[in-house]
Formats: sequence, C-alpha cells, structure tokens
Amino acid sequence: MIRIATADDHAIVRRGLREILSAEPDMQVCGEAATAEELLDVVRSQACDAIVLDITLPGRSGLDVLKDLKQDRPALPVLVLTMHAEEQFGLRTLKAGAAGYLNKESAPAELVKAIRKIVAGGRYLTPSLAEALAAEALAPTDRRPHRTLSKREDEVIRLLASGKTATDIGRQLNLSVKTVSTHRTRILKKLGLTTTAELIRYAIQHRLID
Repeated sequence: MIRIATADDHAIVRRGLREILSAEPDMQVCGEAATAEELLDVVRSQACDAIVLDITLPGRSGLDVLKDLKQDRPALPVLVLTMHAEEQFGLRTLKAGAAGYLNKESAPAELVKAIRKIVAGGRYLTPSLAEALAAEALAPTDRRPHRTLSKREDEVIRLLASGKTATDIGRQLNLSVKTVSTHRTRILKKLGLTTTAELIRYAIQHRLID
C-alpha cells in the first residue's frame, strides 16, 4: 500500500485528492495538512511513502517546508501540485528537492501516474520542464552569475570568502574600506545574494576558493 500525505490550505482540494487516491486499490491518504507545521507533524508521526505538496501555504511557504522535509527525510519523495505555472516555480522546486511538479489543472490519472513514478524512485517531469532542465544543464559555464564580475570584484569575493575582513582586503588590494564595501554591495547584487554568509556559501559551491 502506498501511503500518501497531502498538504493544501483548501479543504475542498484535500478532499478531492483523498477521493482520487482512495479510488486506487494500492493507495491511501495517511495524513492531511493545511499548513507547513501540520505537514511536518504528519510526516513525523506517520509512515509515509510520498507527499503531495502545494507551495502556497499560509505562514511558511511550501518551498520552505520542502527544504525541511529534505533535511528530515531526504529519501521521502515529494510531488509539488500547484496552480502556479511551471515556468514560475518548476525549476526552483526541483532544485529544492522535489521529485516532480504538476499543475492542478492536470487530469487525476496524471496525478496517480506521477505518484507511482516518484515512489518507484524516478522523477516526474512534464516535457517542457524536462526541456528547461536540460537547457540549464547544457548552458555554458560562462553564463554563471560570477562570470559577470569584474576583475577587482572577483578578487574581492575570493578574499571575502576566505575570511578576510574589509580592512584586510583594503590593505591587500590598496583600497579604502569604503571602496571594498562598495565592491561587496555590487557583488551581492550581481549574484542575487543578500548577505556575506550567502556570498561565502556561493563561493564554496562554485569552487572560487580552495
């Protein structure tokens, strides 16, 4: 029996999901949640084989709870079922750990097919989302955000990531602390980051420092 937990803030949607899944002889809904916190409680108290998750939840978003789920239960497959178009959130949810992405306008049979696939260890992708993933994977590395940094900005990010303070960097590069701070602000903007901690994480992930 495939045990499925569902998370959606609309009671009528949860009821519809329960009716669709209960019609399958080998599927049952083991828990329902209207919020992120309720879903985490369900997963921690019930044995689940898959989760059907909406990303628009009150309080914390489904994307936030997805990250928590992947930390607590990394092997538990999550199918995102949402009203949002896949070009809006598809790639983001997959990168956050979702095993599939489906629009609520999809047919019930497609939902069942998607759940069976992710429970079997696969990923459920629509053709357009699979194409978007392939395009990103094949994109040349020089399209990565840090490739847009100037030579000086590249020097600054590497020094910041290695633990140097603005004063240390200014002394090493013969710059004022104010100029170093300006470079840091520009780097954060170009990379779409907000804090130095995120900048350090980015530099490590992209091997900008040894």
